[in-house]
Amino acid sequence: RLYQIPFGMPTCEEGSEARTLYLVGDFSAPAEFFVTLGVFSFLYSMAALVLYLRFHSLYTENTKLPFTDFCVTVCFAFFWLVAAAAWGKGLSDVKAATRPATLISAMGVCQGEEVDCKPGTTPAMGLANISVVR
Repeated sequence: RLYQIPFGMPTCEEGSEARTLYLVGDFSAPAEFFVTLGVFSFLYSMAALVLYLRFHSLYTENTKLPFTDFCVTVCFAFFWLVAAAAWGKGLSDVKAATRPATLISAMGVCQGEEVDCKPGTTPAMGLANISVVR
């Protein structure tokens, strides 16, 4: 939900107040899907662990239970792949929307011929990149 993030845009005129500029984009859906699937995977893993350890005899005697477990695990693996791809795309969109060159091009102050706007630093995205790899 980048559109909720304001930042102050400086003005070159003396005595004038800084204008507020908002980022563009809403990339929350892939992140929410990724996190929701992670929580459900964790809960299913805990339930399966209880089933394996506490009710081992029920698991070995019933032939439908292992097959059902296998099918649910395959579904979680498929959705995990889809969620990781969606989160990777969402992260690349966030990077594109917050790139310093993109932000500078959105500032009207930086469009003048006599003005030289340069970014201070690039944002660190290392931990965000790692979240996609997991």
